[in-house]
Amino acid sequence: MSHHTKNNSLSEEVFEKTSVSSAKCYQCGKCSAGCPLAEDMDYTSSMVMRMLQTEDPDMEKALLKSQSIWLCVSCEMCIARCPMSIDIPKVMDYLRQKAVEKRLQNKKADKNIVAFHRSFLDMIKYTGRSYEAGMIVDYKLRSKDLFQDLTLAPKMISRGKLSFFPELIKNRKNIKDIFKKSKKA
Repeated sequence: MSHHTKNNSLSEEVFEKTSVSSAKCYQCGKCSAGCPLAEDMDYTSSMVMRMLQTEDPDMEKALLKSQSIWLCVSCEMCIARCPMSIDIPKVMDYLRQKAVEKRLQNKKADKNIVAFHRSFLDMIKYTGRSYEAGMIVDYKLRSKDLFQDLTLAPKMISRGKLSFFPELIKNRKNIKDIFKKSKKA
């Protein structure tokens, strides 16, 4: 499988956007063996790479609809174990974005994961860094689970773990421009 010819596959697109080649994976399974969430995934990380390698449109669609891409927490255990140092979290991140773009994200159990993902990215977009209090409020509104963990907030505030005001970076416009460019790409 060469990444020099245009074949409009998801694998080719992943390579173009992330510089990560699924063709490098020789299915040793070390990534899946070390993944702390593998048992909860519908497709383990090695299966995700194999599904990309097949360049089968049905498998690509199944991959974009999978829970696996949303369960990956980017702990990078897979990279550490991979003899080829394949950046699977980078692939998973791209697949999440592609699933959202194509409106294929898994509907079954992932509405809260998708809500968290969008809340996190919105906080980065508007403040330039993670702003936990704002992210929590945004997430609660998106997930419609307003009262879960409500009793934790006063404790976290009193211990200085949550701030009422975001710490803004200089030149937030640059961050917004990055988001605009990535959306166009």
